[in-house]
Amino acid sequence: MVMAGPAIEALIREAFPDAEVIVTELAGTGRHCGARILSQAFAGKSRIEQHQMIYEALKGKITDTVQALVLETAVPKSYLQGKTQ
Repeated sequence: MVMAGPAIEALIREAFPDAEVIVTELAGTGRHCGARILSQAFAGKSRIEQHQMIYEALKGKITDTVQALVLETAVPKSYLQGKTQ
């Protein structure tokens, strides 16, 4: 069973309610996806820690269904700007 982008997005949103999430299909097979996630939860975390947080949110459910997941994670600029004022 292939996990569709909306299912991946739902798992991420469940773990990061404040997040802006965009999941895209990269190869047309449902097995190669990209995800862009912006969340305040990533503040102060390394890129590796951010990606680990996402994989934890996916609860191991993608290992049998998705062969590749390209992650782009960041803290929203609006959050960073508020911290410097």
